[in-house]
Amino acid sequence: MYNIQKHLQYNAWANEKIVGFLANVDDMVLDTEIKSSFPSIRKTIMHVWDAQQIWFLRLRGESISGWPSQEFTGDTKELFSAFIESSHAFVNFIASKDKDYLEGKVSYKNMKGTDFSNPVDVILFHVVNHGTFHRGQILTMLRELGFTSFESQDLIAYYRLENQV
Repeated sequence: MYNIQKHLQYNAWANEKIVGFLANVDDMVLDTEIKSSFPSIRKTIMHVWDAQQIWFLRLRGESISGWPSQEFTGDTKELFSAFIESSHAFVNFIASKDKDYLEGKVSYKNMKGTDFSNPVDVILFHVVNHGTFHRGQILTMLRELGFTSFESQDLIAYYRLENQV
């Protein structure tokens, strides 16, 4: 049976990979407007960070009405640090939960105030899938800007690396 904790660790690893690459590009690249779900790489990273934070809070029993990044005033380095910290906080939070929690449901209100209840494992798979989708967009945006050399962020690459350790 697949371990959801391992899946969250993969998500943190992949987020570290993309941030590791982006930390070496100029802020101008991060803010260049490109047609995609979000108009720049920076805004895409902020969206993924927001989503991670929102789901993390929901899993802790909290509902919010605004995007967490609206309060953010830091620079690029602080953004990347907060994003990675958020990824690891998610991993650590779920690692602290027992089987009953992981097999349970979480009730919350979305940002419009509508009530929902979802299984915890469905939420966790959604968070990872959502991040993967947008990391793919970031790589496509980078290719549009002329960057072509990336290390793989695929799940299989993560497992291959894990098996070498």
